This record gives sequence, C-alpha cells and structure tokens, in this order.
Amino acid sequence: MLQIAFIRENQEKVITALAKRNIDATSVVEEVVQLDERRRATQVELDNILSESNKLSKDIGELMKAGEKAKAAILKEKTVLNKEKSKALAETADALAAALLEKLYTLPNLPADIVPVGKTPEENLNVFEEGEIPVLHEGAQPHWELVKKYDIIDFELGVKIAGAGFPVYKGKGARLQRALINYFLDKNTAAGYNEVQVPHMVNEASAYGTGQLPDKEGQMYHDKTDDLYLIPTAEVPVTNLFRDVILNENELPVLTTAYTPCFRREAGSYGAHVRGLNRLHQFDKVEIVRVEHPDKSYEALDVMVEHVKSIMRELKLPYRILRLCGGDMSFASALTYDFEVFSTAQDRWLEISSVSNFETFQANRLKLRFKDKDGKNQLAHTLNGSSLALPRVLAGILENYQTPEGIVIPEVLRPYCGFEIID
Repeated sequence: MLQIAFIRENQEKVITALAKRNIDATSVVEEVVQLDERRRATQVELDNILSESNKLSKDIGELMKAGEKAKAAILKEKTVLNKEKSKALAETADALAAALLEKLYTLPNLPADIVPVGKTPEENLNVFEEGEIPVLHEGAQPHWELVKKYDIIDFELGVKIAGAGFPVYKGKGARLQRALINYFLDKNTAAGYNEVQVPHMVNEASAYGTGQLPDKEGQMYHDKTDDLYLIPTAEVPVTNLFRDVILNENELPVLTTAYTPCFRREAGSYGAHVRGLNRLHQFDKVEIVRVEHPDKSYEALDVMVEHVKSIMRELKLPYRILRLCGGDMSFASALTYDFEVFSTAQDRWLEISSVSNFETFQANRLKLRFKDKDGKNQLAHTLNGSSLALPRVLAGILENYQTPEGIVIPEVLRPYCGFEIID
C-alpha cells in the first residue's frame, strides 16, 4: 500500500508512475487526497473538543471544591454537548479512515524507474540468456505425452478426484518431484535462508497484508465458513510472519525459505498454452523471502537473481531472464525479474520464477518496521522469489532431457532421486 503522506506530497509523481502500468490514477489520487484532508480536518476538530472537555473537567472540579455548584452545573451541560459532538466526530473520522483505506487498497505499487514501458508480456525486456538448447531426437514429445508413456503423472486420475489442474504424480514422477523440493530447499538453506513450515491457509488480514486482496480475490480459493483462503504462494504466510513486527536494524536482513503447495483458481484459463503441467490449480513451489533495509534491497534483489541463476546452471536447463514491463507486473511489485525455461519439445519459453522487490508496499500494509540508529521506526523493504516453482521446471527436465532410451535425470538431482533415468 502506498503511504498517504507520500501521495499527498507527490500527487503528480504518483499519477505519472502509475501511467507506466497503463493506469490513469488521476481521479483515485484526487479522491484519496480529498478523503485524507477531510479525515485530518475532522480529527483536528475532534482533538480540539476532547481537549476542551478535559479542561472543562478540571474547571468543574475546581468549582465544586469552591462550592460554586451552579457554575459547575452550566459547565457540565457543555460537557454533555461536547460528548455528543465528539461521538459524532469520532464516527465520521472512522468512516473517512475506512473509505480512505479502501481507496488506498485499489492503488498498485509504483514501478521502479528502470521498469520498461509496455502493456503486454511481449514488451518485457530480455536482460539475460544462458544455456544451450538441446537438439532432440526424431519423435521427441511434449511432457504431457512423456508422462503417459512412462506412467509418472496421471492427469485423468486428478480429474476424477478433484478436477482439471490437479495431477497425480506416480512412481518416479513423485520421487523426482520430491527430489526437486529437497534440492531447492537445500540450496536455499545453504545460501543462508532459514527454513520454515507454514500454514497452507491464511486469514483475510494476511491476504491483504501481502497484496493478494483485494486485487487477486477471484483467483483465490476461499472457505467462506471459516473465512480462510488457500495460499496462492508461500510468499503470503511467510511474509506475514513479520506482520506487526518491529525489528532492530541489526537484525536485518531476515532470510526465509519455505516449501508449500500453492492453489490458484486461474479462472478462464484454457487452450494449448495451459496443457499438461503448464498451468495447474494446485502445484508445488519453494519460495525465498527477504526483509531488508531500504538502502540494501536492490542489492539484495540482485543477490536473489544470482541465486536462482545458480540453480538453473546446476540443472543445466536453458533459461532467460526478463525485466517485466509496467503492464505485466504484479499489483504489489516495484520491480520484477521473470525466469523462463526453454521447452524444446513445445518450442516455447515457460515461466518458472518471479523475483520481486516490493519496497515498502507490503511493509506498509503489514506494519513491518525496524528501529533505525536514531531509534525511529521505519518501514522495511520486502522481497520474494520462486526458488523454484516445480511444474514447469519438471516439464523442462522431462522434455529437454528426453532420449530414445528414456528421460535422463540431471546430475545434481541423482543423489536426491536415487535413480539416473526414467525408462
């Protein structure tokens, strides 16, 4: 959430920055400023009346001590009127604060200066590419055919149990999935990230805290009875570990990693581009989250990008990194780098990771702060990255490592799998 003081003092800057997201925020910014002015004016009036009431209480006490009951009675009548006024003003101030917050929730984060202008994924900027694209043998197949051939993932069974987008992993497919999870967690903990296990459902406050609500409400599975949401990513519960927390500056940075299943409705998704593992309602992902000092968050973002690079190099998969344009960034992000693996059998790039800096956007919602050297509370910066999302990594391995004899397991995963080939 953008800070109201920043919006008030930088209205044109906010409007210009959000235009990079292809959003005309003029009217919303004007409404926010007007609501804030009314709220502050109401609060000043309320404070004055409360101050006057306090003074009247003291004066009444002194008059009663002096035996001047008639004068005291007159002042008491005034305190009754002030009480009624203050109650009405407090209700107005609360209503204005709620309306202001609702408006603030509709404004996405401001893109960083280096975010490219653009409306579609085609306008994202390719900033890095590495790895040799393998030349596959004649008759090579996409992963949805390979998993049938080797009986390692069953999409039809998933449909029977839950519906489309809920695959069943079997045999070596299940073991490879588990191997990837363990490998990713080991890489992350070796890099200094503290592993946690978190709930797979969150309350409304948590979903608001990281920016999933109200923006992504239609994409989240919601249990209305208990008012809980299935998590779309581990970012939500992990980042909310620090909601309403004030850290000491010397505790920064805080590095956390977690494996969770993720749940996304993906309403309206259909077609060849979502076939097989390309788009699921339930999938596994290992996440990294950082809480950083504002002065060091972009340096930390670069470190996170290099960390994901090291994983891709060890898996020996061809990949590229895109700096997302304003129109393709998530609601809460200030800057995002997407990693994509090249699927040789599909002849297309598949997104496997997003690494983002949210600056103070999430921290403002979460009230996540740290005490600086002067003892003042400052908002921290939050960052997160997929390290990694499994379905498309798995698709990339199955397709790029296929041979006429079977699917060769990447060397780095063999100790985790306990086998070298799926045949």
